[in-house]
Amino acid sequence: MIQQIVFFLILIFAIYLFYKNAGKVRRNIMLGRDVNRSDHPALRWKIMAKVALGQTKMAKRPVAAVLHFLIYAGFVIINIEILEIVIDGLFGSHRIFAGPLGGFYNVLIGSFEVLALLVLTACVAFLLRRNLLNIKRFRGTEMKSWPRSDANYILIIEICLMTAFLTMNAADNKLQLLQYGDYTSAGVFPVSAFLAPLLPDTTSALVTIERSCWWFHIVGILAFLNYLPYSKHFHILLAFPNTYYSNLKPQGYVNNMASVTNEVKAMLDPSYVQAETQAGSFGVKDATDLTWKNLLDAYTCTECGRCTAVCPANITGKLLSPRKIMMDTRDRITEIGKGIDANGKYHEDGKTLLDDYITREELWACTTCNACVEACPVNINPLEIIVEMRRYTVMEESTAPGSLNNMFANMENNGAPWKYSNADRFNWATPEEGQQNRERYDNI
Repeated sequence: MIQQIVFFLILIFAIYLFYKNAGKVRRNIMLGRDVNRSDHPALRWKIMAKVALGQTKMAKRPVAAVLHFLIYAGFVIINIEILEIVIDGLFGSHRIFAGPLGGFYNVLIGSFEVLALLVLTACVAFLLRRNLLNIKRFRGTEMKSWPRSDANYILIIEICLMTAFLTMNAADNKLQLLQYGDYTSAGVFPVSAFLAPLLPDTTSALVTIERSCWWFHIVGILAFLNYLPYSKHFHILLAFPNTYYSNLKPQGYVNNMASVTNEVKAMLDPSYVQAETQAGSFGVKDATDLTWKNLLDAYTCTECGRCTAVCPANITGKLLSPRKIMMDTRDRITEIGKGIDANGKYHEDGKTLLDDYITREELWACTTCNACVEACPVNINPLEIIVEMRRYTVMEESTAPGSLNNMFANMENNGAPWKYSNADRFNWATPEEGQQNRERYDNI
């Protein structure tokens, strides 16, 4: 009875702690500006099923895709057993589903064991691949200290959990064969049966091993659950809403600002009646100027580096890393959230996402090619953040690289990005063709 009470208290505390920490993440995300992503629900469900559940965008790197799918599917399916473990822990029973499920229970346990072995193998392969192979996308100025350690921690945790699961089953199987106490025959153990000879033969030692692994497995899963809000591995949960709220517009589409559109229409048509728009700044200076979807992107980022690996600016040695853009955004909004927790409300801390986290050199290195958006396995869009921060520097501060200022002046004076006047636009052709083109242009 004491064990049941202890387990109940641990379970309640773990659920409460996760609810509290996940609530902070949600609060931080909702600090962003509102954006409507509720249109075309059927298409959104389809995208979520295809990208988040089916992991179709992972297939571009087949080796990583197969290993990731083994971990993803195996770990999720194996954790179905958590329901049985929780019931056993609360009521003091042992393998409570064995009776009601009959022979199907043997199939389940056998499948769980095979999947556990596959998860274990994939995690070891990922651990070796990440730390021994010199894969460029796992490196970078942003992938040091905590970001690099975080990936290793999660792989080690999963290896330990799967090892504890198989060891628990091995001891349980041996106790069943010895017909000890409540360890009645239940389940088939195709993998852990090979571990049984390595365990002691005394029932007291086997019970100690079985119970220790049982506690380690369930408490480890609860600890893993509460580790997620502090880790990039929160994408395990956030990938589903993030893909559901994907931007359905073409990748090259840039959002117009209603206030600017009003002014342009009024200039072109004096009879135009301007619509009511909300006054505000142009573009993005700090994380709270972003939309909640941009912030959801930041918390969903897996730091896999696929975006940076295909970024032409990064490949050619520029400072830009789309992965860093997302990590900086997440770090900044998390910092703002901590300030709210400490002071009860948002207050200026003298920092901004622009300059303090993301430099202007990074912003203007981007070619807006959308390669990073296309490469992301969970439909994250770093380009939206980059473009909006550029918009702020141009429209609020009137600062831009010299080449862009020249282009802006040419657009204003000549109606084209080039320095040539309209009259000289066709000088590239022969005199006769140039004259004909000029006359054709004048008649349009």
